[in-house]
Amino acid sequence: MLTFIIRRLLITIPMMLVISFLVYLGLELTPGDAVSHMIDPEAAARMTEEQFAAMREALGLNKSFLERYWIWVTNVVQGNFGHSLSGGVAISTIVLDRLPATLELSVFALIFSTLIGCVLGTSSALRRGSGTDNALTVVGMLGVSIPEFFFGLVAILIFALNLGWLPAGGRLLPGYETIFDRLPHIVLPGIVLSLMMTAGVMRYARSSMLDSLSREFIRTARAKGLPAWRINLIHGFRVALTPVVVLIGFRLPTLIGGSVIIEQVFQWPGIGSEFIGAVRGSDYPLVMMIALLSVFAVLMASLIVDVLTALIDPRVRLG
Repeated sequence: MLTFIIRRLLITIPMMLVISFLVYLGLELTPGDAVSHMIDPEAAARMTEEQFAAMREALGLNKSFLERYWIWVTNVVQGNFGHSLSGGVAISTIVLDRLPATLELSVFALIFSTLIGCVLGTSSALRRGSGTDNALTVVGMLGVSIPEFFFGLVAILIFALNLGWLPAGGRLLPGYETIFDRLPHIVLPGIVLSLMMTAGVMRYARSSMLDSLSREFIRTARAKGLPAWRINLIHGFRVALTPVVVLIGFRLPTLIGGSVIIEQVFQWPGIGSEFIGAVRGSDYPLVMMIALLSVFAVLMASLIVDVLTALIDPRVRLG
């Protein structure tokens, strides 16, 4: 297994280079640049072409595409992530300030969706064809179909504005910084972010549990007279967990990416809202750094899923 992990980590390096080049190329093909977004339109109307050229030269935008990409890669390898073109702040500072908020929201959503989805999916499979099963199936379809931002707006309207139980947005109460003070703020965005994944986990858990319960080893366990709870939870659920783990592993990066919309709705100060501002302002270094983090999260999630699958299911062999 150690050899497999090392080999996958080594493969990650060229993959990140290729993907970063494609992202950089995509940014190059977008209209406008950082200078056009930094300057007020009225001030831009009074500026000459020489002044525009001087600003582009100061930001390094006058160089060719390949030159700028090579400089960026060289700096990143040396641990220099550069500075934001719009604010002049070090990108490492921005990431360190914003990333914990996004991870906090994503981990909350991941834990909530995993626990609730597995419980509801298993319960639905054990009551196949019942009213509970049908109701949960309908709820799961609605959870997958309705956009997250709609759930977010409805949640704010009901629980924040009408009932006043929870705050409508933000991460911290003024003057407070403990985890207990942040809990009321994370409940609404965390649950809304987890709704679609909860529905997906529930459907996968139900389907996988039904398949597991129809296997020969389950019939053998029943013939031996084992208790129903042991057959369902120890033997059946362990085998059914493999595809659920795969789903959860690959959904973690999408949780981080999907939090962009939720962070906008709930004014959550995470990396997603920062990414939106960087894209709008053509802040290439900041966009590239956030994109690189997202790519790294996807590749690491793939590696973790493979390892966990092998640990859960002894039949799986890592090549």
